[in-house]
This record gives sequence, C-alpha cells and structure tokens, in this order.
Amino acid sequence: MNSALARLEGERQSQASGWRAVVSDYLDLTKPRIIVLLLITTLAAMIMAARGLPPLGLVLVTMLAGACAAGSAGAFNCVIDRDIDRVMRRTMTRPLAAGRIEASHGIVFAGALGVISFALFYLLVNPLAAWLSLAGNVFYVLVYTLWLNRSTTLNIVIGGAAGAVPPLVGWAAVTHSIGAPAVALFALVFLWTPPHFWALALMTETDYARAKVPMLPNVHGVARTKLEIAIYAAVMVAMSLILVPLHVMSPWYLVPAAVLGAIFLFDALRLFGAPTKMNARVLFKFSLLYLALMCLVMVIDRVVV
Repeated sequence: MNSALARLEGERQSQASGWRAVVSDYLDLTKPRIIVLLLITTLAAMIMAARGLPPLGLVLVTMLAGACAAGSAGAFNCVIDRDIDRVMRRTMTRPLAAGRIEASHGIVFAGALGVISFALFYLLVNPLAAWLSLAGNVFYVLVYTLWLNRSTTLNIVIGGAAGAVPPLVGWAAVTHSIGAPAVALFALVFLWTPPHFWALALMTETDYARAKVPMLPNVHGVARTKLEIAIYAAVMVAMSLILVPLHVMSPWYLVPAAVLGAIFLFDALRLFGAPTKMNARVLFKFSLLYLALMCLVMVIDRVVV
C-alpha cells in the first residue's frame, strides 16, 4: 500500500516538474532579462510624459503589452538563430537550441505573443503605441535577426534601434504623440547598445567566431573593438549632456548625468588600455546599471525638479 502511494506521489511530482519545465522553457524563449530592461525604459518614458505616475490601469496594460511584444521578438530570434545558439556555449542550452521545444511551436508561441501585444496596445492604449511597438519588433526580427546579425559587424549598431523603441512607445502611450525627452532616451539607448554588447562580445569572442557571427572582435580584432567602445561611450556621454543646453533636461540633470557618464567613460578607457575579460565584464555590468540610473535621473528631472 505504502509503495503504491509512493509511486503515485512520485508520478504527481514528476508531472508537476514536467509542466514547470515546459513553462520555464517557454519563458526562456522570451528572454526575460531583456524584457525587464526594455520595460524600465518604457516606464521611465511614461512617467516623464505624465510628469508623475500615469493612471495605474494604463501602466499595467502598457507593461503587459510591452512584455508580450519583447517576448515575441525574443522568441522569434530564438527560432531563427537556433543553429547559431547550438554552437555557442552561452546559448547552447536555450530550449530551441537544445531541442526541448520544436521550431514550429516556437513560431506559434512568438506569433501569439505578437498578436496579443498589438491587440492590447491598439484597443486599450492607443494606435500610435501599437504601431510603434510593431515597427520595433518587425525591425528586430526581419532587419536585425534575419539580415544584419549574420552579414555585417554593424549588426549591433543598426540593430540597436529596435531596442531603443520602447521609450517612444511609453511616451506615446501617455500622450498619443512623440516628445523630445522620449527621443532623447531613444538616442541614449541607441548609443548605449554598441559598447554594452561589444563588451559582452569581448567576453565571449571565440563563441561568435565558432558560430560565424560577424561580431566586431572576431572580424576586426580586439584593438578595433576597444577603440569603437571608447568612441561610442564618448559620443553617448556627450549626447546625454547636450540635453541641458537643448532645454530637454534641466540644469539639475547635468551633475548626476555627468557623474554616471564619467564612470562609464572611465570603464571604457580602462578597457581600451587593458582589454582583459575582467575589464570587459566590469564595463558590461556597469552599463546595465548606467542605463537604469540614467532613466531614474531623467524621471526625477521631469517629475521633481
């Protein structure tokens, strides 16, 4: 009797574990870490546009629709790049690369998320936010994933435009238009993307070479990559500071933006002087903190100051 109950309990636990594993795999397809980053910039733009917290219902719907949009793009990317993912140590355990999810199921899942996202934006937010989000996804899937990622070292540079769209969506969700602060945040994310991803590429250079992905380090070398990182970091910081004389941000914004920019530039120059994986990792990690803190500074400038 006890052995029968034990077997039954074991089967139940195995079944629960199986369902959890499936849910976890489909969640992994959406690239949740990237979703969080994109939602931070979306929410920052919404608060900036409203000069305070927008209606809670609007925030929740926009966040949900944005998460579905980003998840759809991430899942399509996993489907298309599953051959690349299989040969890269960093990505070989992804559900599609490892064969735990079939490509056809991944396509249906990605498509469903895309439809849900567009419907939520169009029906419950506004058409401009819906079309902006869709344009960002189409650009990411068709231009970046299908074309740029496999053909040119400019993949991250041009493809970064897709990741910079969420601030425009967030601003449009509140105002039904596109404002200068949203464009400024778009430009910041666009210029932030190359040094952020090239720092990652320096940490995993051999992986990209093995997968035959034309990332800057494995095509033009470490010296060219560290120079490009320093240049983009300098341009990004300069762009962030020029927002004050352009009257997009107030003078208060200048000090925290300059401090954060100086740290970013210091890390980039340290990597330029000593292109080690440790220095690349330091820059990569700080770049994430930099973007989040810059969003906070811009929000404070618009709402408090």
